Amino acid sequence: MGEIPLAPLERILKKAGAERVSEDAKEKMREVLEDYAIDLGAKANKLALHAKRKTVKKEDIELASKTQ
Repeated sequence: MGEIPLAPLERILKKAGAERVSEDAKEKMREVLEDYAIDLGAKANKLALHAKRKTVKKEDIELASKTQ
């Protein structure tokens, strides 16, 4: 089971124009987003460690997202 609830993903897909969203589509969206978030978090953590910090800051996330 994923960390992200499915209901918000359905709302996001509908905001993007989907009229209806299957359970499989919501589950795949969750999988893709969680994989992306884990990768982004790992990159942001490396940036924080490089700056000799244990705390990941907003700036680390911003910089990590630019290198995706």
